[in-house]
Amino acid sequence: QVQLVESGGGLVQAGDSLRLSCTASGRTFSNYAMGWFRQTPGKEREFVAAISSSGLSIYYADSVKGRFTISRDNAKNMVYLQLNSLKPEDTAVYYCAADLRRRGRLYREADEYDYWGQGTQVTVSS
Repeated sequence: QVQLVESGGGLVQAGDSLRLSCTASGRTFSNYAMGWFRQTPGKEREFVAAISSSGLSIYYADSVKGRFTISRDNAKNMVYLQLNSLKPEDTAVYYCAADLRRRGRLYREADEYDYWGQGTQVTVSS
């Protein structure tokens, strides 16, 4: 079992920045890859970014590349998502997710992740 708790969401204006955090517990954090997804009402969960267990491999959705940065601190069991130059279309509930299967690659499909946090709301006003 892995427990994931996100924090750091909020209401900001277009162009502002936010830093989301996700705290993991329950398994050896440095053994699994992590991802960030987002979801708006009536839509499927959308891939945002993923990072390998070591932090050396990173993968972004095209929609956030150059604006968002994923990182992790294995000593603290934390993964982060830095959101810069926010746009109204970034408004969503943001979820972190853990992929425990150690397959040597990163995935953008939500079905490839084993555990999910409860989400944190990010609202960007224009």
